Parts: sequence; structure tokens; C-alpha cells
Amino acid sequence: MKFLIKPINSVLIISAALFSAAANAAVTVEDAWVRATVQGQQATGAFMKLTSDTDGKLIEAKSNISKAVEIHEMAMQDDVMKMRQIPSLDLPNGKLVELKPGGYHIMFIDLHHQVKENDEIDLQLVVENKDGSKETINIKAPAKPLAKSAESSMHGQPMQMNKHGH
Repeated sequence: MKFLIKPINSVLIISAALFSAAANAAVTVEDAWVRATVQGQQATGAFMKLTSDTDGKLIEAKSNISKAVEIHEMAMQDDVMKMRQIPSLDLPNGKLVELKPGGYHIMFIDLHHQVKENDEIDLQLVVENKDGSKETINIKAPAKPLAKSAESSMHGQPMQMNKHGH
């Protein structure tokens, strides 16, 4: 009888592992960059293109370059462009979500030091999948002056990233 139970348990374990892997979203990050700063500047932004293979949302961003890291949007309100923090950013299945100057972006507030052109900035994005599971995507984004956009380099090249579920 033990012989029959072991193969069944193995099948259940393998099935559970496959289901778990399928439940996690794969988010592609392209053209990530951070705006370089001038001496004394206390804030800057990160920009990129995100595409998820399932419905999910960006719920948090983390980095060690500043005291606070927030998800922001720029929007017209009463004929005035305003920037505000948002609690999350929807990542609809298969749709490109662009974080860009004048739109959605990651905001670094109270920078610890100047961000210089060509610095490589470590950034972690926390995505919540539609099943409630969370995963962290680690990104290394180059710093560029505003005059250079993500289009001017690495156009169409996916960023190398590591995913860690938690």
C-alpha cells in the first residue's frame, strides 16, 4: 500500500509546484532609467515600460538611494498639472504600461546623494498578482540626464532582472 501512495504524493507535489509557478505573473521591464540630478537636488524619478502576462498591479517600489520611494502620477486637475502619490498602478494582462516624464513614474524623495549620469541605480518593484501573491523584480537602471530618454539607448532591449516571490 505504501508503494501506491508514494507515486500519488509525488504527482500531487509536482502538480502543486507547476500550479504555483503558473500562478506567478511574469512582468517584463524595458527601457528602465533614472533621471540624473544636479548637486543639492532632493528628488528624482525612474521611468520604464512594464508589461505583465496576467492582471496585476505595481504596489511598491524600493531603493536605497533615498529616504522614500513612491509610485506617482501626473494628471491635469482644474487646468493645473499636479503630481500625486498613488497606492498602486494597474498592470492589465498583455498591455504596455509606460512610466514616463509627465505621467506615471517612480519618485525618489530625500535623496542620500547626487545621482550622476551613468550611475547604476538598484530598484525593486513589488507586484501583486491577481491571486494575491507578491513578487519582487530587481532592476539596475542607468542614470541619464533629462535630455536623453529611454528611447535613445537600449530601445526595445529587455532589462535583466531577477524575480523573487514573497
